Amino acid sequence: MSDDSSTPQELVPPDRKPNERLYSLSEEERAFLKEQTGIQDDDELKAHVLRLQAEAYKVFPYPCIQRFNFARPKISRLPPYQDLLKLGRERNGAIFLDIGSCFGTDVRKAIADGYPMENVITSDLCQDYADLGHKFFRTTRETYPVAFLPGDVFDPKHLEVVPPYTSANASTGPALALRSLTSLNPLHGRVSAIHVSSFFHLFNEEKQLHVGRALAGLLSPGPGSMIFGRHAALPEKGSRQSEREGHRMFCHSPASWTNLWDGQVFEKGLVKVQTDLLEIPFDVNRLPMRYSTILIWSVVRL
Repeated sequence: MSDDSSTPQELVPPDRKPNERLYSLSEEERAFLKEQTGIQDDDELKAHVLRLQAEAYKVFPYPCIQRFNFARPKISRLPPYQDLLKLGRERNGAIFLDIGSCFGTDVRKAIADGYPMENVITSDLCQDYADLGHKFFRTTRETYPVAFLPGDVFDPKHLEVVPPYTSANASTGPALALRSLTSLNPLHGRVSAIHVSSFFHLFNEEKQLHVGRALAGLLSPGPGSMIFGRHAALPEKGSRQSEREGHRMFCHSPASWTNLWDGQVFEKGLVKVQTDLLEIPFDVNRLPMRYSTILIWSVVRL
C-alpha cells in the first residue's frame, strides 16, 4: 500500500517498533475479540494479539499495526454503519467491498452484525494479511469463507479506472461468485458499499484522485450506494509531517475532499458528501498527550 519504493524497515521510524505499552483495548473491543477468537482470558488474549502483531510486522510494519488498530473494529463507529447494515438486509445481493482490509477485522464486525458473508469481498496488497487474519481469528478459508482478493489499486489489470455508472448503463447480469474473482474489474458498477479507512493518506494528491476515480467506477448507481471511511486530514488542504522522519503526508481538508468527490470524481450533484473533522488522541499512554486530525466521511449516490 505504500506510495514509494522504500523497504518496510526503512519506512519505520526508530520508535515505531512493536511496543507492548501501546496495547490498550476497550472493554467493547475485547468483548468482540473474545467472541470472534474464543479466547476468554484477558492475559491470554493480550498474548495472542502481541504474537500476531509481531508476525504482521514481518509482512509490513505500518504504524497502524504498531498501534494495534488491526485489533479494533472501527467501522461500527462511522456514521454510515447502520446504513451499510440496512443495505445488506434490504438490497438483494448488495456487494460490500473493504479496500485495505488488513486482517479483515472491520468486515468481521459487519458480518457479525448481520451483513451476508456471501456478499462481502475484501482486498489488500498481499495475501499475507488475509492469512494472518484467519490466524488471528482462529478460522480458515473453509470455516470462514469471506472473499479476499490481493492486488494493487494502481494496477489496471486489478482495478481499471472507468467513468461512474449511471442508471442508463447500470451493470446487470447474474450474481457474481466473489471468491472466484481474479480482479476487481468484474465488479464495475455493481458494488453497493465500499469501506476504505487509513488508506487515502498513504498517497499524494494525484494518486488520491486516481483511487477515488477507481472506486467510483465500482459503485452501483443505485440511490444509497456509498463509499465511506476515515483517514488523516487537515483543516486546510496541504501536507504535514508523517511519522517517518523526512517524509511529509498530503492531507485533504473537508472542503477539498468534498470538491474531489462532488465535481471531480462524480459530476456535480450526483452524490452527497458528508465530512467531520476530528482531533483524536494519538498515543493515550504518552504525556503530554498527542493528537491527530482525522476526517470521517461518506459519499452517497443520490
